[in-house]
Amino acid sequence: MSTIKFGTDGWRAVIAEDFTFANVARVAQATADYWSAHPIAGTERKVVIGYDRRFLSDRFAQLTAEVFVGNDFHVVLTPEPTPTPSISYAVKHLHAIGGVMITASHNPPIFNGFKLKSHFGGSSDADTCKAVEALIDKNPVRSLTFTEAVRLGKIKLVDVRPAHFAAIKRLVNFPLIAKSKLRVAHDALFGVGAGVFETLLAKTNCHVTTLNGRYDVLFGGICPEPLPKNYVLGGAQLRKNPHDICLVTDGDSDRIGGMDGRGNPFTNQQIIALLLHHLVQNRGDRGVVTKTYNTTAMVDKMCAAWHLPLTEVGIGFRFIAPEMMKPGALFGAEESGSVGFAHHIPERDGLAAGLFLLEMLAMEKISVNKIWAKLEKEFGPHRYGRYDAHYPLEKRAALMAKLQANPPAKLLRSKLAKVDARDGVKFVAADSTWLMLRGSGTEPVLRIYAEGKSDADRDKLLKLGRSLLVD
Repeated sequence: MSTIKFGTDGWRAVIAEDFTFANVARVAQATADYWSAHPIAGTERKVVIGYDRRFLSDRFAQLTAEVFVGNDFHVVLTPEPTPTPSISYAVKHLHAIGGVMITASHNPPIFNGFKLKSHFGGSSDADTCKAVEALIDKNPVRSLTFTEAVRLGKIKLVDVRPAHFAAIKRLVNFPLIAKSKLRVAHDALFGVGAGVFETLLAKTNCHVTTLNGRYDVLFGGICPEPLPKNYVLGGAQLRKNPHDICLVTDGDSDRIGGMDGRGNPFTNQQIIALLLHHLVQNRGDRGVVTKTYNTTAMVDKMCAAWHLPLTEVGIGFRFIAPEMMKPGALFGAEESGSVGFAHHIPERDGLAAGLFLLEMLAMEKISVNKIWAKLEKEFGPHRYGRYDAHYPLEKRAALMAKLQANPPAKLLRSKLAKVDARDGVKFVAADSTWLMLRGSGTEPVLRIYAEGKSDADRDKLLKLGRSLLVD
């Protein structure tokens, strides 16, 4: 039996290599054992299970349901591919002890995953994931056939999306959006978000076009991650048929990206800054902002200017979620396009983020490009880029130690001010320019992040980062 190692919020592996029916059953049994041994006051012995559009995701979800029922849990199973934030919302509002989402999110098509959701409606923390991992193979797999479980009422097929959609519409001034006449494009990147904004904006006077919405387990030959390099197909369609904005969601719709209406990409860092601007300047919201430390320095400058408390945490939304559950929280964001909002579940939600961006356009009545230009005029240019390099896992630790011990004296024209090595290594210059190298938590990939004051500076920083990978 293969060794199963959990990552940030669950387990991901290559389909048919390690992500097999037998291994999914082992993980499901360990999860059932953990939740059986750790009941939560106020929750029911119930698990919500959903799945994305990846190859065999529906079958893996069905098997997972059979195992939970075999361990005396009741299961709410979605009847079709469903966004991850819809599952998280259902866990909390159905008082379930937890949830499982069969998805590999933004990873390449050959991957699938088993994400754990805790009772509060967000990703399970590292301690929970480690505890589940430690229980693998402690007990034999127990299951009940799907047909029998449905007959007995232990598995109920429930579309949990409508309740989630209603909740995110309540977060914004939806009547204002409804009468805005916005022309909205949505690049679903072939993921579960396809058709969602058409549903959300049905019976409004907005015009919605879904791009790349067909069901394709190969995701059109791309990784379903909201990055400019993956916007080529959608961008070409927008140049032929312009809109006011194009929202982009990843494979399981928990991340947000975007383009302007003519297919010019925004980075996730720009989307984060636009959302923060809207929450504070348009809506008048106040509270604590939390960001991961590979998120744009523009957020720091905005918080300082608007006298907002800012908390910086490690990389991964699992570090943001606890902050979002504290009184006074406003907004949480990480570089990948994962954002969370106050008065909602402590979970990244690309669909909620999309509605906030539409509310911003409906309130300001100017183009998203003009809004961004105003931000750059106020806070200075922040040009961000990321390069993903294939890099052997066994060499990663030595590289990080070397970089920490031998930092560059300066970044471009500015003296080095700080080295941060809490997760990867980040070099920060006195002028807020920065360069960071960090290994992926799920793939043999080393990510190079950089932010400079111009496109040319950003490109030079990324080139410097690539040169540091050479022995």
